[in-house]
Amino acid sequence: MNKPVILCVDDEPDILNTLKMQLKNEFKNDYFYELAESGDEALDLLENFQEEEDQVIVVVSDWLMPGIKGDELLIKVHQKYPKIIKVMLTGQADAAAVQRAVEEADLYCCLYKPWQSKDLIETIKSGLANL
Repeated sequence: MNKPVILCVDDEPDILNTLKMQLKNEFKNDYFYELAESGDEALDLLENFQEEEDQVIVVVSDWLMPGIKGDELLIKVHQKYPKIIKVMLTGQADAAAVQRAVEEADLYCCLYKPWQSKDLIETIKSGLANL
């Protein structure tokens, strides 16, 4: 059986590496950690994983990215894969974008940058406990 996947999406490689490090420090090798630098790349990865029957269970996405913004990405994720836990990170999202993601993407949580590692970990653990 394959390990479940946590997909992190951000257009800044340093932030992606920080996310992966924080997650791996807590969850060790319980999950695969995939990184995408755009919403389009994330959607392609999701499609590939689902075809291979690897289970993406969490998507952590930045809000402000070139192309597809985080709220739009998470809405698309929810429409195709409604059981995935969706977490948005933002330093700039306006209240309307967050509200839209909550309503249309069934957003589990929004964390504001700079986030605390413990908040990210607690959010993901809580989401996983509710699966």
